[in-house]
Amino acid sequence: MCCGDRRKCKCCLKLFRPDPRNRWHQCYCSARGCRAASKTASQARWRAKPENQSYFRGAVNIARVRAWRSRHPGYWRKGRRGGPALQDVPMAQPIGPPIETAKAAWSPLQDVLTAQPAVLIGLIAHIVGTPLQDDIVRTTGRLIRLGQDILATSAARAAPVPDGGAGRDRLRDVLQNPRLP
Repeated sequence: MCCGDRRKCKCCLKLFRPDPRNRWHQCYCSARGCRAASKTASQARWRAKPENQSYFRGAVNIARVRAWRSRHPGYWRKGRRGGPALQDVPMAQPIGPPIETAKAAWSPLQDVLTAQPAVLIGLIAHIVGTPLQDDIVRTTGRLIRLGQDILATSAARAAPVPDGGAGRDRLRDVLQNPRLP
């Protein structure tokens, strides 16, 4: 290749030589961060197309995903190539100083939830029993309403309970029957 074949990466702005098999389309270099930026841009272009706007929404698409998942049970639990999900044995990480650990243990619930959105979404998906976004959104709405009810109840704790305390097991009822409002 002559030096005229070099081009500037859209992410890191460094010059690179594109792969000869993909030289007409390659706009990002092979650095890890640039590959991630390329994938993000590619996914954004795909989602921006009108025919893909509702690809993951609606009853038809939910049925499509459920049918595929019933034909491929446990697919998302396996690693690639049928091997274990973790390819490498994780190394033990030292626990931070006791001051930081104590501070994290006493942080407000809101801070913990905003710092760990993946854990929260995974927990909701586990409770619901499915990773479908529509089911997670529906359950999240119910859990928010339940949390608001709990906060309102704790604010009005001094007032007598009109139903004789029948709302105490509302969380258990909501989690066991997903059709409850």
